[in-house]
Amino acid sequence: MVYPLSTSPTLPRDGRQSDTALFLQRGVSRLFRARGYAVVSELVLATGRRADIVALGPGGEIAIVEIKSSIEDFRADGKWIDYGPFCDRFYFASHNGVPAAIFPEATGLIMADGYGGEILREPPLAPLPAARRKAMTIRFGQAAAHRLHRLFDPEAGFETL
Repeated sequence: MVYPLSTSPTLPRDGRQSDTALFLQRGVSRLFRARGYAVVSELVLATGRRADIVALGPGGEIAIVEIKSSIEDFRADGKWIDYGPFCDRFYFASHNGVPAAIFPEATGLIMADGYGGEILREPPLAPLPAARRKAMTIRFGQAAAHRLHRLFDPEAGFETL
């Protein structure tokens, strides 16, 4: 499934995501926002891995979503296994052109498009230790604040966030 960019007002581009992945990112972000979560995309974790979406819930819970735009994308990327220690819940997100059966049963599953999404399967809860939760919450807050600062002061040196 490929979405034309002309239907998107302002999707952020950094060269890593396909058009389909960008639309899925938008739909998943809208889903979590509707559930009361704040969302940061492309958040760099302490390991250096970059999570597609990190969502911070109203009670401080942390979800990570890995976007997969195709079967090939899923098969080519096994980094998602490293994300578990950084979240309370882990989800895959894809679209209806990718069979749900390829995603591991032990993970959450979201089907989305450029306008929203639906959680088809909730993942098991794996509560973070307090120290890791604090570190992730600080990382999340700093990334969000730096990105906001970059909007009104693009020359401030935040180009890598």
